[in-house]
Amino acid sequence: MTFRIGVDVGGTFTDFLVADDDGDALLYKTSTTPDNPADGFFRGLNKAADDHGILLEEFLAQVETIVHGTTITTNAVITGNGAATGFLTTDGFRDVLNMRRGLKERYFEKYAPPPPLVPRHLIRTVRERVTVEGIATTPLVEADVRAAAEYFKQQRVEAVAVSYLWSFRNPAHEQKTYEILSAELPGVYLSLSSEVLPQIRVYERHSTTVLNAYVGPVLTRYLERLEHELAGSGFDGTLLIMQSNGGVMSPKVAQRFASNTLLSGPAGAPQAGIYFGAGHHFRDLITVDMGGTSFDVALIKDGVPSVTQEGVIAEHRLASPILDIHTVGAGGGSIASVDTGGLLAVGPASAGAEPGAACYGRGGSAATVTDADLVLGFLDADSFEGGEIEVDANAAHEAIRTHVAKPLNLDLVAAANGVYEVVNANMAAALNVVSVQRGYDPREFVLVVAGGAGPIHAAPIARELQIPLILIPRGSSVFCAAGMLISDLKHDYVRTYAQDIERADLEVIQRLFNEMANSGGQTLREEGIAEDKISVSYSADLRYVGQFNEVEVTAGEFWDPSGGLDQLVTQFHARHDALYGYAMAGTPVEVINLRVAARGATEKPRLTGASSAAEPAKFLPAKRRQVFFDGNFVDTPIYDGLAMHAGDHISGPAIVAQPTTTIVVPPDYDLACDKFENYLLYPGSEDVDELCARLAHGE
Repeated sequence: MTFRIGVDVGGTFTDFLVADDDGDALLYKTSTTPDNPADGFFRGLNKAADDHGILLEEFLAQVETIVHGTTITTNAVITGNGAATGFLTTDGFRDVLNMRRGLKERYFEKYAPPPPLVPRHLIRTVRERVTVEGIATTPLVEADVRAAAEYFKQQRVEAVAVSYLWSFRNPAHEQKTYEILSAELPGVYLSLSSEVLPQIRVYERHSTTVLNAYVGPVLTRYLERLEHELAGSGFDGTLLIMQSNGGVMSPKVAQRFASNTLLSGPAGAPQAGIYFGAGHHFRDLITVDMGGTSFDVALIKDGVPSVTQEGVIAEHRLASPILDIHTVGAGGGSIASVDTGGLLAVGPASAGAEPGAACYGRGGSAATVTDADLVLGFLDADSFEGGEIEVDANAAHEAIRTHVAKPLNLDLVAAANGVYEVVNANMAAALNVVSVQRGYDPREFVLVVAGGAGPIHAAPIARELQIPLILIPRGSSVFCAAGMLISDLKHDYVRTYAQDIERADLEVIQRLFNEMANSGGQTLREEGIAEDKISVSYSADLRYVGQFNEVEVTAGEFWDPSGGLDQLVTQFHARHDALYGYAMAGTPVEVINLRVAARGATEKPRLTGASSAAEPAKFLPAKRRQVFFDGNFVDTPIYDGLAMHAGDHISGPAIVAQPTTTIVVPPDYDLACDKFENYLLYPGSEDVDELCARLAHGE
């Protein structure tokens, strides 16, 4: 027996999906250990080994692959605990990094800029200059580099970022700087803009290169320790690290491009959504993942998740390609409070893993969404998280009463329902951001719901946006871990080629595309990917002449220069119209960046249909309890989700309970167990087969 494991370290819980070669999967959750995430990581592995009745060493010897998603770099930036970082840039431009764009992101607010990743005294300049054409008009003054290295040595920096003007046109000066710094500062992490982000826009390039340096030593130390401990525990399989672009990479590549793990925590969800939606031929999906700390939303159109190059972390720009995931502070641990104006707010502050919700009995006293769900009867105090967490219902009641009911002069239940409705409204607004504001109609999409708390809140969110069908995977509580396990290796490359479409040189474009494709193929081969598993896709950033922002359009997997750029221009007009409500056919268009995504396919579990339950009529509720629906407590049947099989169907009001997930079926909704033993939640007035047929893409 061999195993593949997906591990997702979240803000509150660390999730595990352990799949064997028979296609069976086991789910585990452990509390995240913020001080040392590896502790929670190994605690989950020990749980899996215990369940199989063997020692950890025996278990890990049978594990082929571990795909690991970590928030360690994200947390380092948010908390300001990254590496002491120095920055080298072109003489005369010392303050560009900390001046940022020179614009306020929030025009009508007074606020201070974020603390700089590199304080001014650690920014040194070097005499050198490359023109926009890539011509070195001022040679690199190597003495400046050596002087900076000596200064950085005195300041005990752990990392140095190097970003010269127009270095993406000619990286020779950065490459020579790397050689000098490697000799002068052995053991110091080095980050070059010509490797990390060789594209136009100086602040974005500076910021991304510095972020890479700032988190590089943190991630390197963590991965080296993790690999050492795994090897010492008997693991000799493949360890892969989740990226923010939705792909995975080897630890070696991760250490070199550490910034690619920033904001990668929720990146597994869209991949899982595509996988589970494929069983019904659903290709237009909105995935939501409600964990303990946050609520993550992503849109998938035609089987492809949206990607952006405008990431922001702790108010610093990250311009590498990342999945366009919108995150709000709306998790099970989100804290409910009443402000001085008497308004109820939920989040973004969270009780986190420690102390957690008041009902966890770990010293937390704030009122959270989980406490409200418990008061309303959605959760069972006697079997929370499969009985592994002892829940104190009285503590939940007291927290809601103290922090919400009394300040608002409401009774306990009305206060808890207020928390429930406010957090639902916050989450519906988040869905609106990735759909309506991106030019998509949510009524044409399937809502794929994940997270331990997500299925409790799914129906009100779908009702608000008129989303017709909700798909809840049986393993929704470890959704991101599942997505990580089925993700391909993926590496993104970019080259700036700013030129009017009419004057673009197709031979130059072809050469740049080939260079990037060859680099991607080489990296994937070094990671052990066979040639027949490697694929490449091409795209370009276009804009109307005179515009500031670009729109990325795809050229597909086969770039054919003989057809010119007309197809890209046609796609650009259509996408611009969808995004901004207008297009200007006939207006000159220019290309700014060329992009290549190199993908190495990994083995994935197959979705196999299960036979329908032999006697679905015998499927009866395990028990009943009072649950709050539509202003009143209703005697509600509670079903054991693990006892449901393909073909089983129930009508609301009902609760479907699993050890790590609870599904709330309101009175006007029905729930069906599909042929893959996942759940379909939909308005009771609809026919589920007709709904699925209408929302599926025919093949």
